[in-house]
Amino acid sequence: MIELSSDPMTWVFTGDSITQAVLHTHGERGWVEHVHERIRWQLDRITDIVVNTGVSGWRARDVVPHFDHLIGRFQPDVVSISLGTNDARAGRDGLDEFRQSMRELVKRSAGAQLVLHTPVLVSQEGKAARGAMPAYCQAVRELAGETGALLVDHEAHWLAAFPKSDPIPWLDDPAHPNAVGHRKMADHTLRALGLGELDEL
Repeated sequence: MIELSSDPMTWVFTGDSITQAVLHTHGERGWVEHVHERIRWQLDRITDIVVNTGVSGWRARDVVPHFDHLIGRFQPDVVSISLGTNDARAGRDGLDEFRQSMRELVKRSAGAQLVLHTPVLVSQEGKAARGAMPAYCQAVRELAGETGALLVDHEAHWLAAFPKSDPIPWLDDPAHPNAVGHRKMADHTLRALGLGELDEL
């Protein structure tokens, strides 16, 4: 659970295209925008700052050399890291590099409340390029366990909803959530952080 301060807080969400929420929402809000709505409006934390620094196509190793630009300069109270979807394209051969890069991001985020996310499911078609995705999800779980970071396990949440079928209703293509998938990600994130769920408007 995130510890909320009586003072204004700065939240930084970094990741890939799913965090950036480009293209695949077709004009609807991405999951970070939903979380922003909950924090700054519905929880009446109107002077908190929520920053989205997701970059489409990036992997953990891409974020490391740009840490100061994407995360550090904001001196965040909360750092959310959601990576692995692009990293998984390297297969099991890329796991060590992923773990090392993620550990470096965690190390450099010291002092902030840290949130780590597993990637969402891909479709059967998407597994052709990302067959090792479950191993990357497990690596995130292990890192959260080692460091005490809050874990948002999207993979487990999606598997519970689609135990034997493709998560097509929540996807726009084989690897990217649609607007519904982003809303599901947001609500699951908010629950994991102890911030409730989005109120219906």
